[in-house]
Amino acid sequence: MVRTNAYPGSSQPSPLPLALAGAAFVVTAWLAWERLAPSGIYGDAAPRAIEPRGELADFEKATIAVFEQSAPSVVHITSRALKPANTWMGVTQSVEEGTGTGFVWDERGYIVTNWHVVQSARSDIVVRFPGLREARAVVVGGQPNLDLAVIKVGELPSGVRPLPIGTSADLRVGQSVLAIGNPFGLDHTLTTGVVSALNREIQSDAGTPIQGVIQVDAAINPGNSGGPLLDSAGRLIGINTAIVSPSRASAGIGFAIPVDTVNRTVPRLIQGDSGQRPALGVRTRVVRLRDGSTHPLVVAVEKGSGAEDAGILPQRDDLYGDLILRIDGSEVRSFDDLTAILDQKELGQTVRVTVLRHESGESFREVELDVALRVEVQRERD
Repeated sequence: MVRTNAYPGSSQPSPLPLALAGAAFVVTAWLAWERLAPSGIYGDAAPRAIEPRGELADFEKATIAVFEQSAPSVVHITSRALKPANTWMGVTQSVEEGTGTGFVWDERGYIVTNWHVVQSARSDIVVRFPGLREARAVVVGGQPNLDLAVIKVGELPSGVRPLPIGTSADLRVGQSVLAIGNPFGLDHTLTTGVVSALNREIQSDAGTPIQGVIQVDAAINPGNSGGPLLDSAGRLIGINTAIVSPSRASAGIGFAIPVDTVNRTVPRLIQGDSGQRPALGVRTRVVRLRDGSTHPLVVAVEKGSGAEDAGILPQRDDLYGDLILRIDGSEVRSFDDLTAILDQKELGQTVRVTVLRHESGESFREVELDVALRVEVQRERD
């Protein structure tokens, strides 16, 4: 009889079965690893051979060419203002007020941007060109109603050229567009998209409507303001100015001031003009008639304007507003037509406006009205 060292009245199992089971598990696991795992974990290695890409697609080449040609003309603008830091000791400090984008207008150093980018700056505007080259700039003039401003640097860096100018009169929905700007301070960012809609209306920083605006789906974010909107030929067709987004980040709805408006306004600002434009005193939206023609429809008439005195009618009850057909005999088919004609007139001048007036049901008649042109109404922002 084999005795153990167990206490009286107790029994203790032998450890041998447990040891055998553990050994069997280890052997089984090892055999499985040897069978299923690769022959070795480590081995010789080198970078893989690069697969030749071939030619870029034509649309990629075109986009790259437009960016490389245009980017040197696009600048990053930082405006600073002097604010009191210690009123008791009379100390002031320069603090950053705005940042945005601009582009070179001509060889003399004039640069175009949005008014809201530089409106608070009085003494310190820094323009950064590609290659981190910086220059001081001064405000030449601004038109708050259109959110446009012109600034000037003393001299352009070598190789910097003005952007070629296009037209916004013949833009079509679906047309490709490119935007270059400095979103969130990230210099020379390119985004692409299409024209989403035309003849939109947005609110300027001055609280007045900007009409005839281009809507795009190219990503536009804070910092893009004042940057160029280009067509696929690299021509300037607008200035990116606003987005619709609760988060202030791109939601695919951006707006640009049409280049035809810019091309009329900037020379006046450079010449020292206040930028005030003769106006009828109406707000319009472009509508298409059954015959396919388009004309501005009067949706509102400003108080105290020449249009109000002449009796131009806005939309009311179940009647359409007056449809503007001609001014002094010139056809008016778009907002650009309207502003182009008025820009050739003088403040205080009287023009003959031909409207199509809705009387009832399907009844319309042409009416001619003499309207005195006055300064475009500027309302304080709410």
